[in-house]
Amino acid sequence: MQEISAKEFKDQLETLQLLDIRTQRERDDLDLGGIHIPLDYLLDQLAELDPSIPYTIICYNGTQSAIACRLLAAKGFTHIQHLQGGLEAYLSL
Repeated sequence: MQEISAKEFKDQLETLQLLDIRTQRERDDLDLGGIHIPLDYLLDQLAELDPSIPYTIICYNGTQSAIACRLLAAKGFTHIQHLQGGLEAYLSL
């Protein structure tokens, strides 16, 4: 599983295709754009994602995004990474 550090994430934010897997309430607190599919619905909404696009998966602390990476990898996605430490790490910069 590939990870991107909070510093790299900050530096590349404008060029990344984000997949935000947080709840709607969490996203309402901080919306960085990208595609929003809460983790609970990810497998049900796979058709909304293009496996050829590289996605950076974000959540609050990195735990759920790591789970999402494993789920997507099991479904054949190969261009995925997650934000190490989640948005919590990014916001602490």
